[in-house]
This record gives sequence, structure tokens and C-alpha cells, in this order.
Amino acid sequence: MILDRLDPSTADFARSTGWELKPEGACKGEVCIPLPASARRADGRVNVAAVADALGMPLVEAAAHKLWALGPVAGGRALSSAGVPEITLPDRDGNPFRLGSLKGTKVFLFAWASW
Repeated sequence: MILDRLDPSTADFARSTGWELKPEGACKGEVCIPLPASARRADGRVNVAAVADALGMPLVEAAAHKLWALGPVAGGRALSSAGVPEITLPDRDGNPFRLGSLKGTKVFLFAWASW
């Protein structure tokens, strides 16, 4: 996204990026990321630098042209879903066990490696 200012309205920011600023944070679909208080200016406009930092979005300035480029979300701070791919592992007796058989229940998955 190319910006000509670092304080767009919340509507302009949402229209350009797909991220809507709500009381719970920046939200896109089912994903919401908490934002610091500095993400909104006193006048209600968006502090793009603070939002970019919270979302792990690169922000690059082209000073000669008075423009900024706001990149896509990076840094692994948000999950697109809480779903786990189908995994089949051996149980303690060596029999195959499908993780999907536990669908609808809370699961704690512990993984350990000796290295």
C-alpha cells in the first residue's frame, strides 16, 4: 500500500489495508491483534507507524517523493486460523492416532526433541 501521509482516517486505513481498527485491536476477518494506545492519535486518525510495528508490517519512506510504502503483515504474530492440519502419529502402543478424532475438544499438543 502506498501512503501520502502517516495519519489516514480509520476508514481510509481499513479500505486500503483490509485491517479495521476496533476497540480490541486491528482486525482482519477473524484475526484481531491488540494495538498500543499510540496506534490512534488524539484526533482519532491512525498512527501508521505504531500500527505497522504492532502488526509486523514493514514501513518504508521515499523521502524525495513524500510517500511511504506499507508492506504486508510479517513476523508470524498472527495466525490465519486456529486449525491444525490433519496429523497422524503413533500412540504409546505404536497404533496410528489421528489428531482429527479429537475435533470439538480442547487439545494440548506437546512435542519434544532430544536435539
